[in-house]
Amino acid sequence: MEKLGVIGTGTMGHSIALNAAWKNVNVVIHGVGKTEIEHAMYNIQSKLTVLQENGLIDAMIVSKILDSIQTTTRIEDVARNSSFIIEAIPEEVHLKQKLFSQLDQICADNIIFASNTSGIDPDDIASAIQQPERFVVTHFWNPAHLIPLVEIVPCTYTSEHTMARAKILLQKMNKKTIELKKSIPGFIGNRLQYALFREAQFLLEEGIASKEDIDAVVTYSIGRRLPVTGPFLSADMGGLDVFAAISNYLFKDLSNADHALPTLQKLVAEDNLGVKSGKGYYEWDKVFSAAMIRERESELIRFLKKDIGSRAVAVK
Repeated sequence: MEKLGVIGTGTMGHSIALNAAWKNVNVVIHGVGKTEIEHAMYNIQSKLTVLQENGLIDAMIVSKILDSIQTTTRIEDVARNSSFIIEAIPEEVHLKQKLFSQLDQICADNIIFASNTSGIDPDDIASAIQQPERFVVTHFWNPAHLIPLVEIVPCTYTSEHTMARAKILLQKMNKKTIELKKSIPGFIGNRLQYALFREAQFLLEEGIASKEDIDAVVTYSIGRRLPVTGPFLSADMGGLDVFAAISNYLFKDLSNADHALPTLQKLVAEDNLGVKSGKGYYEWDKVFSAAMIRERESELIRFLKKDIGSRAVAVK
């Protein structure tokens, strides 16, 4: 049984730690100060309350989960109490390199190093490690305790042993793992996600429809289908002759922009960053923000319950 260390208490870090503890993996979470640790535990407790309200856990499980989570502000504690360490700090390569260089100096040789980066080249991060064969990317999706997918991405030197240990741990955490055979910028999920986002930006810039209607096209059409059939299954079911014909005339007209489009650039320049600033494409007051978070969590929990039910049927 791996002992998990999570470095980073933000959006992803505390959620990964919760996921691990929920699935009976002991975890120590590292924050840079007392305030960060307190905020992480508050967020974990809030998420546990939602899980309990939705019948996924009871009070006894809540207590057990909390007992399985240790906190520390000392990186040495993580090194001493972990066999597998996941980094979930900000997406800046120099910060990640500095952290892994420090870990490399104080951790035993058999400890696996993993990064939760959503797209930084694994080789760039692993360059700070003397034994890059023990490094791997484990890309969780937000919120990590509710979305099953984790992309396992090797660097050039990642060993089969490291890949196997990562897969075993993540499956213990009830994650749906996919393994990239080699790294590519953005991995798989973000390449697909940003291909859709680029085209959505283009449609808005061209005045084809409002942002609300563009969003609605996704949520009321392909969004209903994608939970069951991904792009290749959808193509097979629609007829490959049809999909080939549409590809032949449509691809040349799709956006090929290589930067964020003007509206997004303007919003960022004006510090309108979405939920975090209270305004983005939409106005995010407290009522709207709470409602959207609640709606998304409810839908993800509905899918999670379906996954649990499917696994129960498979066992029988």
